[in-house]
Amino acid sequence: MNRLKIAIQTKGRLNEDSMQLIKEAGIDLTIGRRTLVAESRNFPMDALFLRDDDIPQTVAAGVANIGIVGENEMLEKGENVVIAKRLGFSKCRLSLAIPKNMEYTGVDFFNGKKIATSYPSILKKFLTENNINAEVHVITGSVEIAPGIGLADAIFDIVSSGSTLISNRLKEVEVVLKSEALLIANPNLSPEMQETLNEFIFRLESVQRAKGKKYILLNAPNQKIHEIAALVPGIKSPTVVPLAEEGWSSMHSVIEENDFWVVIGKLKKAGAEGILVIPIEKMIF
Repeated sequence: MNRLKIAIQTKGRLNEDSMQLIKEAGIDLTIGRRTLVAESRNFPMDALFLRDDDIPQTVAAGVANIGIVGENEMLEKGENVVIAKRLGFSKCRLSLAIPKNMEYTGVDFFNGKKIATSYPSILKKFLTENNINAEVHVITGSVEIAPGIGLADAIFDIVSSGSTLISNRLKEVEVVLKSEALLIANPNLSPEMQETLNEFIFRLESVQRAKGKKYILLNAPNQKIHEIAALVPGIKSPTVVPLAEEGWSSMHSVIEENDFWVVIGKLKKAGAEGILVIPIEKMIF
């Protein structure tokens, strides 16, 4: 296999989530003396640690073959890359916000207004699509203070919990884009490099399928097997193994963690006993 070069954010939440996912996929990245480069000894992969806004260009130019980056950065940069996989973590949104004491009447509110942002391309596209004539003021960092110091009438920025807006006496009024972490790739990978990427994605998907799922084992009266099987259908169907005690069987299946307590209550009412629940690390189809 050819060695994949993957671009990862240098620090921050996206870096932590990316490194954790790679580790769970069984890939050990060893960071050497050059802290901006790491290599794996058990998988054909090298990592380059970069600023998040440099990752799309680095992948498009072929310096890195793939990269993990926020959807907001990929769309803002507009580089020639493809989405290899949506990763489902580091979720946020890009929103328009205005001072808390101002009345919002809809998108027409922004006509003639000055909007501060670090994402001018995404904002201008939104304004054009909505026939809004506004002045876009580009600043890097601390966008949320712009209205308070008279630099802008509104802001367009990343929102996660909304606490930063509240602390700056702002309110979110329009969600323009919902973003998550993406695995992006250079569109011109060689067949050999694409094969390595496919193996990497296979590992990621095996890890992600296991998220939020539990392996459940229980004992059930034979006459209740069909009723209990309907409660824990599993991937295809539960595994049923006869017990030494006549009239009883052991059932093995997979359940969603979010449904755990509701399902457990129904299982007990149906006659299930000796219920054991175990975490799942990987699921391979």
